[in-house]
Amino acid sequence: MFVGIDIAKRSHEACVISPDGTVLVRPFKFNNDCNGFEKLISSLSSLDSDLSAFELGMEATGHYWLNLYCKLLDLGCSVHVINPVQSDALRGLYIRQVKNDKRDSFIIAELLRFGRYSQTTLSDPDTIALRELTRQRFYLVDCISDAKRKVICLLDKVFPEYASLFTDTFGVTSLSLLEAYTTPESLADLPTDKLADFLATVSRGRFGLTKAEQIQSYAKNTFGSFLFADSSAFAIRQFIEQIRLLERQVEELNSYIAQTLEKFHSALTTITGIGPTLAAVFVAEIGDINRFD
Repeated sequence: MFVGIDIAKRSHEACVISPDGTVLVRPFKFNNDCNGFEKLISSLSSLDSDLSAFELGMEATGHYWLNLYCKLLDLGCSVHVINPVQSDALRGLYIRQVKNDKRDSFIIAELLRFGRYSQTTLSDPDTIALRELTRQRFYLVDCISDAKRKVICLLDKVFPEYASLFTDTFGVTSLSLLEAYTTPESLADLPTDKLADFLATVSRGRFGLTKAEQIQSYAKNTFGSFLFADSSAFAIRQFIEQIRLLERQVEELNSYIAQTLEKFHSALTTITGIGPTLAAVFVAEIGDINRFD
């Protein structure tokens, strides 16, 4: 018997047909939770208590299919994840040839019955876990870049000359300075020797009096608007906090990714220029290279 399952976020729909295409269980909805899962299994068991008698199929719709798929596998069910393009093709055929409205769950069951489909290749749990980690890293790095863009935008309003003071606006010295003295006014009013001492401390002796004098000269003659100075300074400090937190999280994630990568015994890290993080991306996104001809 063939079971087609139409996947959605809150609830799914299932339909059961026989090998000759007879509808054994008309399309019915069940929630995407434990109670809904029990409803599905109860419906199947009413036809045959041996779940191996069923071939179940579903489309890989977002991530909503994954929990149901894993639960069915745990029960030893035969589950096929179908390429949505193929079910769309069969759906189009029914629309052209049949006037009545066929439900998607029925169409998926028919696709299983015909056997004319290619199964979506699924990664093993370790690869899926590694993929989650590398994609989380991409997300955090994007967040850092976005926060930095916002800081630059705010500085352009209140202190446009600041960008020329340091090679890296987001280096250790610059960030420390922006955290402590965010507005041009606060920098201009600060005693020069105090600013020089501050710079010498945070830069570990790289900067001192000369840099302090340059900063104060730029601050006193800035073309920036004082209209937004206080609110912009507050926002800049918040963004700097975000950047520091996100950078710490990326460092932690890098270590965790490297540990997870060890399970794969990948030789990619032996290639010059490929570290654990980049190797993890290759392994996570490409998967088993033996799948390719």
